Amino acid sequence: MKKLFITLLSVLLLSLCETYGQQFSDAVTKFIEIQAPVIALKNVTIIDGTGGPTRTNQDIVITGDRITAIGNLGLVKIPPTAKIIDGNGKTVVPGFVMLHEHLFYAKPFEGAYKAVHMTNTFPKMYLAGGVTTMRTAGSIEANTDLNIKNLINEGKMVGPNIDVSTPHIQREGSIPQIQSLYGNESIENWINYWADKGVTSVKAYNNITKDDLKRIIKAAHARNMKVTGHLCSITYREAADLGIDNLEHGFAASSDFIPGKKENECDNSKIAQSLLNLDDNNPELKKLMEHLIKKNVTITYTPTVFDPFKGREVIPGGGDVAMAPFLLKQIQGIYNYLANSSSDSISYKSFKNDMRRIKQFHSMGGKVVVGTDPTGAGRTIAGYSNQRLIELLIEAGFKIEEAIKISTLNGANYLDMAKETGSIEVGKKADLILINGNLSKDISKIRNMEIIFKSGVGFNSNKIFESVKGKLGLD
Repeated sequence: MKKLFITLLSVLLLSLCETYGQQFSDAVTKFIEIQAPVIALKNVTIIDGTGGPTRTNQDIVITGDRITAIGNLGLVKIPPTAKIIDGNGKTVVPGFVMLHEHLFYAKPFEGAYKAVHMTNTFPKMYLAGGVTTMRTAGSIEANTDLNIKNLINEGKMVGPNIDVSTPHIQREGSIPQIQSLYGNESIENWINYWADKGVTSVKAYNNITKDDLKRIIKAAHARNMKVTGHLCSITYREAADLGIDNLEHGFAASSDFIPGKKENECDNSKIAQSLLNLDDNNPELKKLMEHLIKKNVTITYTPTVFDPFKGREVIPGGGDVAMAPFLLKQIQGIYNYLANSSSDSISYKSFKNDMRRIKQFHSMGGKVVVGTDPTGAGRTIAGYSNQRLIELLIEAGFKIEEAIKISTLNGANYLDMAKETGSIEVGKKADLILINGNLSKDISKIRNMEIIFKSGVGFNSNKIFESVKGKLGLD
């Protein structure tokens, strides 16, 4: 009889687990706003991530972790047991899929920076900022990133789904934490080592040779991993011909226009100068874009990390509230110095140049994804910068439907996840953002996120952000 009771209890517990989905630790549960077998979002405005027109007065039904119905208000059958959320005056978009993120922060130090892992803040902040899937485009502590990914998947930590990249593949450079290749070390063994550990993407960096990149791509593709690169020594055209999948930072890292560029030579100052006065109508620029499209190369646009200083926020997206006071004071000092410098006016011109170029590439049919890259001068931080990125896409001239698609479905397509996430469609995972306000009329409403649904579980955005208030930099 006792064995029968235990068996029945086990079946009941299993049934409850299946009914309510994934189980979470107390550290995660306190941020969950809604978790129910069936949830209905009623009378919302939908920007679905496909690039199609915005739809008003819509109902969405979530069953378990999936979207099971979408339709006009009152025409969708909603189960009587469903948990109802009144969406009047609110917008729903897909959860962001961001492809240039990091779990480390560029902590400034005497004109340079040290990459410091934000183990306890960044994963939370990314989810609070609407990111339900992200790629770490280069890891400083790859083992830590893998562990965080696993803890999130196990329901023990708050954060997005993570595609973990290798450490930056770099032979030499000014940032000691980034160099990872030495002498005649086997690139193939290096790639396989990280693939065996569970890394799923590869990041090439500034100082490598064409032969290095050729071997990196061959070894990565053999393990079914894609390769992205923030390049310098290798031109975009050369990388495309070698078979690279992705190039970082729009066209701001393209060394293709340096007069008389020497093979395998990296000079970032020459890149900046060559691009500064490059005419948008230069036929060689158009030919490069056409070549990248022909070679199926995706470009990651990262405007937040290049957001100019003067007349703009100290921390893009309003993230100053998250920073520890000592760190905010330091960043404010850097901001005050650079906002009135000649370098900022040059940076502003470069920033606007790349906005036009990425818009042109997109209009030609080029594949564009986005990310924030929390490095640079220390102003770019998780979550807040992702929201700011959507505003910058609008500043670049994209329509709201285009901006959302670039930030969601395009990234899902690149990661080969589009059957599961990236758009609001029946059968896909319920990775959604509920926003207070009409986003199609006021892009600043992107900062009014209320609930972030990840696989059908709704997390309270404000509560997560509040939990890290004043703590960034204390990790």
